[in-house]
Amino acid sequence: MSDNKPLSWGAIRRALFGKPIPTSRASHERLSPLIGLPVFASDALSSVAYASEAILSILILFSIAALQYQIWISLAVCILILIVALSYQMTIQAYPQGGGSYIVATENLGTKPGLVAGAALMIDYVLTVSVSIAAGVAAISSAYPGLHAYLVPLSLFFIGMVALANLRGVKESGALFAIPTYGFVLAILIMLGFAIYRSVGQPPIIPHVVARAKDGKDLIGMDASFPIWFLLLRSFAAGCTALTGIEAVSDGVQAFKAPEAKNAVITLRWMAVILISLFLGVGYVAQHIPELTLHRTDNPDFRTVLSQIAAWAFGSATSPLYYFVQFSTFAILILAANTAFADFPRLSSFIARDGFLPRPLARQGDRLVFHNGIIILAVAAGVLVWLFKGELDGLLPLYAVGVFTAFSLSQAGMVAHWLKKRPRGWQRKLALNVVGTILCVAVLLIIAVTKFKEGAWVILILLPLVFSMFVAIRKRYDRMTSQLVITDVLPKMPRGHTSLLLVPRVHNGILAALNYARVTDPDCQAIHVVLDERRIGEIQDTWATYGANVPLVLLRSPYRSLIDPVLDYVDELLRENNEQVITVIVPEAVSTRWYHKLLQENVAQQLKSALGMRPNVVVTNVKYFLK
Repeated sequence: MSDNKPLSWGAIRRALFGKPIPTSRASHERLSPLIGLPVFASDALSSVAYASEAILSILILFSIAALQYQIWISLAVCILILIVALSYQMTIQAYPQGGGSYIVATENLGTKPGLVAGAALMIDYVLTVSVSIAAGVAAISSAYPGLHAYLVPLSLFFIGMVALANLRGVKESGALFAIPTYGFVLAILIMLGFAIYRSVGQPPIIPHVVARAKDGKDLIGMDASFPIWFLLLRSFAAGCTALTGIEAVSDGVQAFKAPEAKNAVITLRWMAVILISLFLGVGYVAQHIPELTLHRTDNPDFRTVLSQIAAWAFGSATSPLYYFVQFSTFAILILAANTAFADFPRLSSFIARDGFLPRPLARQGDRLVFHNGIIILAVAAGVLVWLFKGELDGLLPLYAVGVFTAFSLSQAGMVAHWLKKRPRGWQRKLALNVVGTILCVAVLLIIAVTKFKEGAWVILILLPLVFSMFVAIRKRYDRMTSQLVITDVLPKMPRGHTSLLLVPRVHNGILAALNYARVTDPDCQAIHVVLDERRIGEIQDTWATYGANVPLVLLRSPYRSLIDPVLDYVDELLRENNEQVITVIVPEAVSTRWYHKLLQENVAQQLKSALGMRPNVVVTNVKYFLK
């Protein structure tokens, strides 16, 4: 005999997210460096796909000749990557329990700097998802131009897919991301090998460059009136997007297998080495391809620089190796968002644990993941992609402001840490963090100034708003705590109790609720809101037969409201005795199929909402089940 049980929400959840994982298995869901690299480094490594292009797109606004500075700017960015990575290596060793910018800044600089760091990182994680997904869709639309018209729906789809993978749990999402990440590294190395072989002996000059906006306006030399040093700083700020994601490993130390700190350091080192190698390689090759287009993303003819390099390196855009590069780039950019999905919920849990975000964000779900944080991140990133129409040019100027704010505070926090702790060899560590602080603050100022009109102003407004939200939430929790403290003055004992049974009409479900009402209060009352005067006699006669001598009070409702007469009657009883407790018992039909609920009134919830602000009033719903 077949089982005709309806499909429950629990069954749907298990199908989507997997079976619940017991807390005892938490250590078994930890990551090795081999899996930790794709989970935490995919964001940083994927920036290879757009960081060099971001530099070139700014330089071309001055002139074609300015493109020669690209490799030197890339070298400067790589030096910064090295210094920041070394600094975060020491952070991991000093904070093996997890030493993200929020924790380091809070412990060493105070609560307010820590909250600024937390706000900056949370904003940047949202941008990480948006930029990574948008860049991934740009990569695949470069190979298949027909997809360019669907940037937004494709981006939203892949945000949902990465969110779903993370809701299933860390280990499963880590295994899912390993092959694409390592596939991307292999694809870029193969492409660079072919490209460097073709570029041997060629001067670093690009003979033909085309750059146009959607309306066909030529972008070459558009900002030639600006001083060259300003354009160089702008291009450097654009290239600093390559550093986003470096802090992810220090945030997620506890996600690694024991010894956690050692495995996290190994992952961080490999991430820095691979990132620098690929970033410099792409920057070098970009100066040797014979033709280059630097269109805006909204131009239907837009092609990513990486796509153009691959087509040139392999001889055509139809080569299997070309598609290997494009699909692996597409895959890692989609999965790069996983770095944020791994760290945004964890960071949110830290801040919520300290009382500056809603407490549900600190709680893990049945798959050992912070599911509330994952859902919030997915929604926020989706809204951002929708607002910017999935166009990478619009999103990139907002990027990196938040992360360099967090970098600066983390570095300054480590300076304070070494000055306080002074362990063996602290002078060398202090010197490196001082240099790191100065560089990160300088880069932050460069980004804020040079990208201000392009969109950085949005982040500079959002930061204090998020900070203010943190403070407001903490104040609310503090007020709640102060009101709940047990003092010498204990709550008064209620003087009296009245039970009111709501009777819309008399049937078997109502009689079951009547039995409950009589058990809890032998002197209970039944109340009927009169919506149809013609049925009063029928109701009274039926109640006289089955009402077990419980008095029935008729409440007139001239405006046909089911709620207001009940509220007025409750208020009248409270005026007579404001120290009593009134229980309003609402019979509630429960159907076995979800669509049957569309045929029922949800009176219980309406009453709970309406009576919720009245002291000494309790709403109880007594369920009766319908097949």
